[in-house]
Amino acid sequence: MAEERVATRTQFPVSTESQKPRQKKAPEFPILEKQNWLIHLHYIRKDYEACKAVIKEQLQETQGLCEYAIYVQALIFRLEGNIQESLELFQTCAVLSPQSADNLKQVARSLFLLGKHKAAIEVYNEAAKLNQKDWEISHNLGVCYIYLKQFNKAQDQLHNALNLNRHDLTYIMLGKIHLLEGDLDKAIEIYKKAVEFSPENTELLTTLGLLYLQLGIYQKAFEHLGNALTYDPTNYKAILAAGSMMQTHGDFDVALTKYRVVACAVPESPPLWNNIGMCFFGKKKYVAAISCLKRANYLAPFDWKILYNLGLVHLTMQQYASAFHFLSAAINFQPKMGELYMLLAVALTNLEDIDNAKRAYAEAVHLDKCNPLVNLNYAVLLYNQGEKKNALAQYQEMEKKVNLLKDNSSLEFDSEMVEMAQKLGAALQVGEALVWTKPVKDPKSKHQITSTSKPASFQQPLGSNQALGQAMSSAAAYRTLPSGAGGTSQFTKPPSLPLEPEPAVESSPTETSEQIREK
Repeated sequence: MAEERVATRTQFPVSTESQKPRQKKAPEFPILEKQNWLIHLHYIRKDYEACKAVIKEQLQETQGLCEYAIYVQALIFRLEGNIQESLELFQTCAVLSPQSADNLKQVARSLFLLGKHKAAIEVYNEAAKLNQKDWEISHNLGVCYIYLKQFNKAQDQLHNALNLNRHDLTYIMLGKIHLLEGDLDKAIEIYKKAVEFSPENTELLTTLGLLYLQLGIYQKAFEHLGNALTYDPTNYKAILAAGSMMQTHGDFDVALTKYRVVACAVPESPPLWNNIGMCFFGKKKYVAAISCLKRANYLAPFDWKILYNLGLVHLTMQQYASAFHFLSAAINFQPKMGELYMLLAVALTNLEDIDNAKRAYAEAVHLDKCNPLVNLNYAVLLYNQGEKKNALAQYQEMEKKVNLLKDNSSLEFDSEMVEMAQKLGAALQVGEALVWTKPVKDPKSKHQITSTSKPASFQQPLGSNQALGQAMSSAAAYRTLPSGAGGTSQFTKPPSLPLEPEPAVESSPTETSEQIREK
């Protein structure tokens, strides 16, 4: 028998409150920062198109009042190269938040990138009033003053930045100021302090090694370059510098091995191909030398050192017209170097343009006050033209320079130069006054001076960082000892690579510095 059960439900009294009308919700105001997290996420992922889409949506919702969206939009414009647009947006940020030093720093950075350094300094000074203990503002002020060539103010700002907070980049900029002023000793002191602060910074180690190399202090140079390679075996600057040291001492094969490694890292480096070319020149492979130097010249057509070397190699190969072409171009870029005029005179002599050769020699004598080769070659030319009186005057001037060099530095003169001077002295009947001591060394070649012979062109590369040796014409070059003593006529070139790229301004410690750039 089935029984039906009726479910009984408990009945509760109806609340009187539920019968009251529900109040309306307060209107929702747009939150200006509600999508900032998404904008930031796309930006750090470098998904700039998606980031710009979100920024556009956010600015439409907030009627252009979202400061963070405008700030990131300006950063993207700067990365895309639209500096003027980024400046305008950063200025908008500064209006929305006038007490923010970061906005003013970004405005100043954009002005700096536009080359308006004075305006950037004014904005940085305004930012400094808002935050007096920001090392970055002082650092960037120093960089701006560097571009305005106000080095004293730049040093003050950079020292102030170091007092607030020490950073490698500030040391680098401070050292660069001393290099621009030509004070290598102070630059070395700065870089030594920087290395003490950051001993594993390969850029600092390499720069310090290059400075020692430029001064001829090879032991310390090798030590710092070796330390740089210990921390970073692929540091091409240190490898190139080490190769140039080996090239300096005539180890051309070992230097070429080093350069082969560098060629994999920076195949389009003008100093690299210049040094490779001079290695081949030292090995007497002149065609290969010209090929490498031509490539270096293609990569850096305004580098006078490469033009100098090309003229030198062409002189050696007795291609005097080509030598004249490259030496003339080098003189246009470096008009105050006496050796260039001497080499040009050698080329003109062999092209039978005696009048212009004399003018070139006269200019070389005027510019170079310590190289006896200039006077010796000039004397040879004058003697061959029958001007014995003028030749004797140049010969005596040469002897004065030689005596001065012997007194001021320990050096040895090339045997061929001594032999040529002795023959010329005998021809001028002043050979007994020659006080040179011939070094113990086999002469490389013999030349006889007659009234009809022309001075020949020879060169023994000595291998500075650029592997540029001394210019020679009728006599071989003399070789100085690597003592770094002053008063010698050995022409020492700056390092093959720039000691530091052009100054850069960092807008914030978290951003990558944009460097503005060989040799």
